[in-house]
Amino acid sequence: MAVYAIGDVQGCYDELRRLLDALAFDPSADRVWFVGDLVNRGPHSAPVLRHVRALGDAATVVLGNHDMHLLAMSQGNLRKAGEGQLDDVLQAPDRDELIAWLRRRPFLHHDAALGWTMIHAGLPPQWDLAAAAACAREMEAVLQSEDFRAFAHGMYGNQPDKWSPKLDGLDRWRFITNCFTRLRFCAKDGTLNLKPKGPPGSQPKGFVPWFEVPERKTANTRILFGHWSTLGYQSTANAWSLDTGCLWGGSLTALRIDVDPPRPFHLPCAQLKRPGKD
Repeated sequence: MAVYAIGDVQGCYDELRRLLDALAFDPSADRVWFVGDLVNRGPHSAPVLRHVRALGDAATVVLGNHDMHLLAMSQGNLRKAGEGQLDDVLQAPDRDELIAWLRRRPFLHHDAALGWTMIHAGLPPQWDLAAAAACAREMEAVLQSEDFRAFAHGMYGNQPDKWSPKLDGLDRWRFITNCFTRLRFCAKDGTLNLKPKGPPGSQPKGFVPWFEVPERKTANTRILFGHWSTLGYQSTANAWSLDTGCLWGGSLTALRIDVDPPRPFHLPCAQLKRPGKD
């Protein structure tokens, strides 16, 4: 059995199919993990959702910021309706089934046997793996509860920007979601800066990539993440970055994680005219 982790797909259905074919992926024997952002800005979000959903237990998906954007729109929050291409999902005859399936995806996946943890974006330095997993479960419960619609309408925003166990309600949920789905840079004390989107070195003084914060509590945890196309593929500080900008004409990356060392595979993607970057 082979196990692969794949970077941000973002509606690039043709590239995803070509990558799985190139890997000779067999859903009856192999497993594939997706680091989130299955949808948005690429041309075929609905086919990507249908294909990954049809893989059943062979696929594991964590939620990314564009997946959350779709969920917010499904609940009537149109604040960012112009940022992307999601009509093929929202107007699909199977919309309700696709949205319900996406709502059941986790924010964090940990496989103790393989020794890997997967998220979409980042973790604040104050969380160890147990705390991160507990926060993920908390938000997964919100997505399945009667509070989901209220959260979907209060989800956007950059505050609060620092973790405290005393956070509650929408503030707490927003902070947790921002970490799992939007985080790139933070200060050594864990203060988030969610605005910079460029590569390391382009951020304001006092901030570093989340995985380079000294003494972060997940430093001994092998973490797979996406979200950061300007970072590209790299492994540093026990964190593997898998978003290689397929959406922008880069590549779609798969990392085989059941072997040592893990083995990357990059499928070149066509340059298309697509909406703005995030």
